[in-house]
Amino acid sequence: MMPNAKLGLLVAWPAWWTGFPVKLVIAVLMLAAQVHPWEGGGLYALLLLSIPIDIWALGLCARTVLLERLRVDPPRGMGLRLWASWAAFSAVALPLACAAVSVVKTAAVWATDGTLHWVQEHLFTVPIAERISLELAMIGAPVTVVLLAALYGWMFGLGWLAQRVVRASTPVDGEFQEIVRTWDLLRVPKDQPLVLTVLTGTVAGLIMLFWAVLPVSTPHPHEEYEFVHVKKTEPRIVPREVITSTERILSRAEATLKAAEKDAKKK
Repeated sequence: MMPNAKLGLLVAWPAWWTGFPVKLVIAVLMLAAQVHPWEGGGLYALLLLSIPIDIWALGLCARTVLLERLRVDPPRGMGLRLWASWAAFSAVALPLACAAVSVVKTAAVWATDGTLHWVQEHLFTVPIAERISLELAMIGAPVTVVLLAALYGWMFGLGWLAQRVVRASTPVDGEFQEIVRTWDLLRVPKDQPLVLTVLTGTVAGLIMLFWAVLPVSTPHPHEEYEFVHVKKTEPRIVPREVITSTERILSRAEATLKAAEKDAKKK
């Protein structure tokens, strides 16, 4: 029998990475539609759309772990059953873990400030650099311990719930190579051309949807925008260019004067 925390980690970690690329595509589409997936209605929409992805990822990864590590074949609908139990447990455990970490952090900050204040008043003055290092160590150590304990407890609970699925599974007889072959056959679709066609159509549809919801990125003024006449900046004066231009004008003026004098003498 595998430990609960180890079983929970072996199922939850690959399941998260399996569903992450699909969730990332949804988040990019929401951003293209100017809907932020990390706040407000965008966050709720992302969580709602993530439910079927998580069920599929849990079913795939949990079946792989149970076949490879425990040599049992889980029952049908295992992904939905496991997701429901994990979601209910996480809805209670994660807020409690966050509250515990927050309480420990507040207590550590209060104890650290009081200790350092007493040391500076009664013993010696602590330099700023050493004070920062002490605060990081005295606050970070208990918070890290509580955070790791909370994560371990969460994984332990996930593994304990997964053990119920293990007990309801059917043992698989045979050598390890046969089990691996069965595991590989589960991942290979029977109708590969159909799967390839569906994936190609899905990708093409997502690309078209992305360009359809993407707003116009070329900046252009609104029809009712009133243009304001901006004062032109004076050109930069280069003394050498000014002197050269002045010499040319003076030479032209001198030539014009000489021509006018010759015309006057002829008359």
